[in-house]
Parts: sequence; C-alpha cells; structure tokens
Amino acid sequence: MSLSSHHRGTALCVLSACAFGAMAIFAKEAYATGATVVTLLSIRFLLAAALFWVIVAVRGGAQLPSRRVIVASIGLGAAGYAAQAGLFFGALTRIDASLTSLLLYLYPMLVFLGAVAAGRERVTARRVGALALASVGAALVLMSGSLGALDGVGVAMALGAAVIYAAYILIADRIVGTVDAFLMAALVTTGAAASTLAAGVGSGSLDLHFAAAGWGWIAAMALGSTVLGVSAFFVGLREVGPATASIVSTAEPVVTVALATAIYGEALGAGQLAGGVLVLGAVVILQLRTGTVEGDVAPAHAPARPPARTLAHDAA
Repeated sequence: MSLSSHHRGTALCVLSACAFGAMAIFAKEAYATGATVVTLLSIRFLLAAALFWVIVAVRGGAQLPSRRVIVASIGLGAAGYAAQAGLFFGALTRIDASLTSLLLYLYPMLVFLGAVAAGRERVTARRVGALALASVGAALVLMSGSLGALDGVGVAMALGAAVIYAAYILIADRIVGTVDAFLMAALVTTGAAASTLAAGVGSGSLDLHFAAAGWGWIAAMALGSTVLGVSAFFVGLREVGPATASIVSTAEPVVTVALATAIYGEALGAGQLAGGVLVLGAVVILQLRTGTVEGDVAPAHAPARPPARTLAHDAA
C-alpha cells in the first residue's frame, strides 16, 4: 500500500468522522424548526435508503445474498438500527449533544464484553485495562462538573442507545458475512425506514408541519451524516484497513463536542473532559492490533463489523 493511498484513506475516514460528528447538530437544528424525532428519522431513513439503492445500482456487481441474510439485514434495520437511532435522537431532545455523543461511545467496551461472554474474544491485560479506563471515564463524564441539566431519562436513553448499538454489532457480525457493504446499507436503512414510518403512522406522531428549514437539516443528515459518512468510511476502510479506520473514527465525538461548544456554548467541565479522553483512549487501545496498523488492509468486500459500526452509529 502506497503512502499516498494511506493518506487518502485516512482523510476519507476523517471526513466520515466529521460527517457523523455533525449529525447531532443537524438534529438539534431540525428540532428547533418543529420536527419531531419520529418525523426526522422517517424522512432521514427514506432519503438515505433511496440514495443507497441508487449507489448499489450505479456500482453494479453486488451479489445478492441469500433470502435469510436479506430478511436478517432488513430486520436489523427495522429493530436494532431504528431503536438505537430513536434512543439517540430522543436523548438529544433532553440532554446536550456533547454528553449524548460521549455516552454513546461506550459501545466499543460493551461490544468487547459481549464478545467475551459469547466466547468470541479473549480476555487480555490490555483489554481489561481499556475496560477499566472506559469505566473510570464514564464515571467522570456523568459525575464531574455540570453539563446542562443532567436529565436522568436523557442519560438513560443515551446509554440505552449504546447498549442496543453494541448488540446490533454483535448480531450483525454473525449474520451478514461478506455481503457488499453498500447493499447492506441499503437493506438496513430500508428496514429502518419501514419501522419508523409504521411507528409514526400508528402512533399519529408523524407530523410534516414544521418550518421549511427543517427539511434542509434533515436532508443534510441523510445525505451528509448518513450516505456520505458511510460511503467515505467504506472507501477509506479499503485503503487503510479496519484498525486504522476504527481508530480514526474516534474523532467523531470530538467533532460533536467542538461543534456543540462553538454553536450552543455547551461547556464540558474539566472532569468531564478528562473522562471523555479516557473513554476515547480506551477505544483506541481496544482497536490496536499486533503489528503495524498500516499493514492492516481490508479485503475487497469489507467485513461485517465495519458496516455494522457505521450504520448503527451514524448512531443513530
């Protein structure tokens, strides 16, 4: 792999992290125009699904997986992806974007714990150390300083989003195999669109009466923070490999915190900043592998775990 190729891939992963990091801001702005959580998610998933299917058609060559995998991928979107997104975006209506983003980023530790419990990962001193760092960091984030009004329901929703995200990744890792990443994205967002629309219509909470600017913010979320974010990650992944791509993606909550501070004046206390650094440091430690990161090259079809990561998280 050439140095220029590695730099290009890293830049694409940074672009992906910035796109995902801006999503919470786009959501806050959409809420300010009168859009509801269900309406925002329904429109976002519909737009994203349509764009992903266009990408699949333009790229061509994607091998259609078995019926079981198709049903499972749509089910992951309808249940896991939609539920995680609902909790994440619901949390954004109650607590600050900075806190929501940092709490969501506990998911890598939860994935590790789930993988150990399922016998898929080994317990090592490095991983136990990362888990300890993340635990201390989470405690500092929640207990230090004052970050807006610390709403208990909002915190619970953000933590719930992290739990569902972790479960989503663990399940997807066993189901999707070597499915083309963009085809999986199309299937998952289609399932999420169907379930959020059904929930909105069934509950009567699907309301399209909000200011015109809200459509722009939701479109930015669908195009920028979903399609662009996922696509840039997948392309960058092929250039630099999963280890580097995953480590670079930890810039995402940093982008969210920086934007929230600049736009809304959200201020993390010193203890919360330290906690955030510990959590992100633990994520990096968990992603490190033996040998050079630069040599960790992804196969032609991205493995299941990276697609799962981007889709759920776009967390939401």
